[in-house]
Amino acid sequence: MKLVPVLLLGGMAALGACTSHEPPPDAPHDNLTVGKVQREIKVGLSSAAVVEALGSPNIVTTDEKRREVWVYDKISTDSMKASNSSYGTLILIGTRSDRSTGSTRQRTLTVVVKFDEENRVRDFAYNYTEF
Repeated sequence: MKLVPVLLLGGMAALGACTSHEPPPDAPHDNLTVGKVQREIKVGLSSAAVVEALGSPNIVTTDEKRREVWVYDKISTDSMKASNSSYGTLILIGTRSDRSTGSTRQRTLTVVVKFDEENRVRDFAYNYTEF
């Protein structure tokens, strides 16, 4: 009866635990960052240069003197899920346990660029939050 030791060894080998951590999915590449705003945007820069550096704004409006104000608003969410799974068996008896945890992180970046009458940056500000 060589079959019994093989089944017993196979059952013992299957008795164990597996842990897996799923990395967060790759976030799409987006070039609007605090560092880019700090590096690229300067008072006196033309509106065309701002578009080249940051892309098109989300909102374009005017102030009380009819000067343009551009708003860039970016929100990103990162999710991470970790799961723990185990399975044990002894010939005919089996048990299974699954456990998973997750966390979510959100980041927001708002950039406001104010232009003068000649469409040059007269002022800019940004706000970055992470929670």
